[in-house]
Amino acid sequence: MDVKDNLSLLSRIKNGDDAALEELIKANFGLIKKTALRFLSRGVEYDDLFQIASIGMIRAARDFDFSYGTSFSTYAVPLMIGEIRKYLRDDGLIKVSRNIKSNGIRAMREKEKFENEHKREPTLRELSELCELGEEELVECLDALTPALSLDSPVYDDGASTLGSTVSEKESEVDKLTERIALGESLRRLTVEQRRLLYLRYSKDLSQQKTGELLGKSQVKISREEKKIIEILKKAL
Repeated sequence: MDVKDNLSLLSRIKNGDDAALEELIKANFGLIKKTALRFLSRGVEYDDLFQIASIGMIRAARDFDFSYGTSFSTYAVPLMIGEIRKYLRDDGLIKVSRNIKSNGIRAMREKEKFENEHKREPTLRELSELCELGEEELVECLDALTPALSLDSPVYDDGASTLGSTVSEKESEVDKLTERIALGESLRRLTVEQRRLLYLRYSKDLSQQKTGELLGKSQVKISREEKKIIEILKKAL
């Protein structure tokens, strides 16, 4: 569907037009299908995955904010994926394939090696190159690792090493990594000026007044913009 058509339907949905919502769902069947198919190996029927992804699409349509400056599909896909993952976790239905499990453990080992050598965490791109995996595939492997594996799971066939011995701070380390990846992807939605504001406020730890002076804005303007950015990131995450 044309971007303008999506935006037209979204405007009608904001005004309570249920027919527009149904039309938007039908027009984006391809996107919903593609999202659902990514989880087909998790032990859930395709029709169920499609319905759950559709719920995510409906949520995205009702929550979409035109001020984000992003396309609807970019906003909707993370919400659809989130709905599916929530369903899988809540129902204890996540079934991690041996390949995904192996790649997830390998990614954590490569991450640890990189940190020891470079004294910093690898970026998503760096880790994907080290593991020879696509960025989306890498995130899926890391995400699947957390709920599905016990810390007593053997890393090697000889059982000498367990997952708990290779992952620092146990499962929370995987959570932290996936959260940082998600945050990094969310920050891409911000403008250059918005990212600079965050850098000055939270990396440089400058006051709103000092940040405003550097950006040529009042303290009140900085405060409002900062609240807007935080809301964007909250919804994206």
